[in-house]
Amino acid sequence: MSRIRPGDQAFDYDSLFGTETEMPYSGARSFMRRRQTRQLDGVDYAILGVPYDLSTSGRPGARLGPDALRNASSQLAWGEVWPWDFDPFDRLAVIDYGDVFYQRGQPAEMLKNVEQQAKLILEAGTRLITLGGDHSVTYPLLKAHASVHGPVALIQFDAHRDTARSEYLDHGSFVRYAMDENIISPQNSIQIGIRTHYAMDDEINVIFCPRARDLGPRGLVEEIKKTVGEMPCYLTFDVDSVDPAYAPGTGTPVVDGLSPRDVIETIRGLSDLNIVGMDVVEVCPPFDHSEITALLGASIILEHLCAQAARRGP
Repeated sequence: MSRIRPGDQAFDYDSLFGTETEMPYSGARSFMRRRQTRQLDGVDYAILGVPYDLSTSGRPGARLGPDALRNASSQLAWGEVWPWDFDPFDRLAVIDYGDVFYQRGQPAEMLKNVEQQAKLILEAGTRLITLGGDHSVTYPLLKAHASVHGPVALIQFDAHRDTARSEYLDHGSFVRYAMDENIISPQNSIQIGIRTHYAMDDEINVIFCPRARDLGPRGLVEEIKKTVGEMPCYLTFDVDSVDPAYAPGTGTPVVDGLSPRDVIETIRGLSDLNIVGMDVVEVCPPFDHSEITALLGASIILEHLCAQAARRGP
């Protein structure tokens, strides 16, 4: 009797490394077809979802973002990645850790559980990439990373600064909370693509969208490296940093934004920074078209993994 060939990499593949090509319309939709597990032995990166959007100030739906990013990533899981010309999963052991659990309508439980789950992963020596969720989920992630690495430099792609002074923690105030609690180092942090009005009453370096376009990816990479220096840094990517012509599926779209080229080429240039954690947030599938926003978000994560794999070498 002939042996049935295993065909679902999330369950059947016998290694954490490599890519087993399968059709994008079948199999478990783990991120980039990585193994679905909570075992962290030998794991370089864990993918964690936070399906939460109770703090969004605009259109709801970002709670569906992790699932959309996983689904879209199945279009990318083919092995070698252009223009890197290698498969990052030949060099990095990456798993899909699943989602953080919390009871509906319980934001305090979400914040506590995200921080605890992230700390568990980080303390095992595994780096973390998180799928949001609205941008408030970055706050407990920053707390977890700071507990392991000390205050971090924040690299934030966004249309909004999220530094509002508010008695309420939400997706528009989490950076202010992080500053006030010394979780991030403002003078070593940088926000890119901003094109909404905010008080400029802090030390964070801001590159408004027109200047970001003038600098181009090479200039942005230079500004980021000059600002961050040698600090451990955390990369947070809000998809509304990109023009809604390219990324319509988000809760608070702002016109005249960055292009995919601007952000992807910039991410490619950050391979020699000590990026200790990353997230992609504010993907809102109910307002997406043909999954283009989710595909962009998944591609940003893949580019980051390729940049980190390049840093490690063959």
